[in-house]
Amino acid sequence: MNSANTPHITLLGSGFGALSTVRELRKRLCTHPITLISPRAELHYLPGIIWIASGERTREQLVVPLAPFFERMGVRHVAAEVTGLADGGRTVLTSTGETLANDALVIATGGRFIRKLPGIEHAITPCEGIAAAEQIRDRLQALQGGSIAVGFAGNPKEPGAVRGGPMFEFLFGIDTQLRREGRREKFTLTFFHPKTEPGKRLGDKAVRDILAEMQRRGIATHLGHKPLRFEADKVVTEGGEIPADLILFMSGMTGNAWFDATELPRSPGGLIAADAQCRVQGWNRTYVVGDAGSFPGPDWAPKQAHMADLQAAAAAQNLIDALAGRPETTTFKAELLCIIDTLRDGKLVWRTDKRHITLPHLRAMHWAKAHFEARYLRQYR
Repeated sequence: MNSANTPHITLLGSGFGALSTVRELRKRLCTHPITLISPRAELHYLPGIIWIASGERTREQLVVPLAPFFERMGVRHVAAEVTGLADGGRTVLTSTGETLANDALVIATGGRFIRKLPGIEHAITPCEGIAAAEQIRDRLQALQGGSIAVGFAGNPKEPGAVRGGPMFEFLFGIDTQLRREGRREKFTLTFFHPKTEPGKRLGDKAVRDILAEMQRRGIATHLGHKPLRFEADKVVTEGGEIPADLILFMSGMTGNAWFDATELPRSPGGLIAADAQCRVQGWNRTYVVGDAGSFPGPDWAPKQAHMADLQAAAAAQNLIDALAGRPETTTFKAELLCIIDTLRDGKLVWRTDKRHITLPHLRAMHWAKAHFEARYLRQYR
């Protein structure tokens, strides 16, 4: 423990995993000092970027200043990027040159999209942030017609490190938007994926329903062919070319670049190797939450904010127990819960070890997703 005999907790990141960990620690009456390190004291609510292209959301609605939340929670924010770790995780190195000591560490800095395909600069990766969604909005407004290609792929060394759901939402959302604007007949939409069953972790029924919805909307598919490269006006795959005036592509995920400057244990796909208690394998009082980690569990376990929240609860309890000298036994539940939105309605998919529910597209699900967003962000405003 530190010299004052008061344990100090450090959190890395200001996304869903880190902020949920703060809430879970304080909910459990943990009064230890908390320092949170991130470049900005802001939460960017990325699930809402699917509505930016249509004008249903703006940047201002999705960026939440966190100073009031930090004040309520008694959190000190350090505006810096993490560059490395020392002393087995007890010291955090930052871009400002400041080093910060801790008695317990939670890593929640998210993942990084693999950008190795030749010509990747010709594609927009939506989940890289709000600016990417704004670029999609501006490109759509500028196009008078043409071809749009939307697809995603995984990390070949770690199949679970993928986020495909938002790409279905962008695809269906663009289709709905163009229909509302009376321009749909001027565009060809094509969905591409290296597998014949995209979104397999959602379950067989969900995949069938999604492909049927594409067919119903007149969206072409190019499945089972690995992308080779992108060009300014096309996607080139092992199975042919897809003309494209606009390309949206989500690659698989890997670990943050700063991980390479540490001795953190890594999974085959480059994420931080964790156990069922969210502990970094072999490291004392060091935890990982959210996209940065590779966790044991079913092969359908998702990379999504909901899972980060569940992992945050487990990490917070285990951290408290470790500082108190108690066994760390709390695990998290694997649960896939999402609404695939189309701007008009939404498809609910809920999957656990015991249940697997897939509902048809319902108007109520669109409003439910919007209501959840408002309720979720209220706790940070």
